[in-house]
Amino acid sequence: MARKRWSDLTDGQKTAVLVAASIQLSLAATAWVDLARRPREMVRGPKGAWAVAIAVNFVGPISYFAFGRRHAPDSISA
Repeated sequence: MARKRWSDLTDGQKTAVLVAASIQLSLAATAWVDLARRPREMVRGPKGAWAVAIAVNFVGPISYFAFGRRHAPDSISA
């Protein structure tokens, strides 16, 4: 299978690639910022491992948001 170059792509394909890349970068940046600001106790597992996992396209950031963060217990005032 021949490898396509950017110039070989249609305008629609170029748009799709740029949209997907923008979403990926936004997810990763948001996840890395959250990870950096979140205390170690509020992260499931080692922060270093999550930092590396976030770099995996789409799967890493989504996994971090779904499984890597601990949430503070809701405080119920009586």
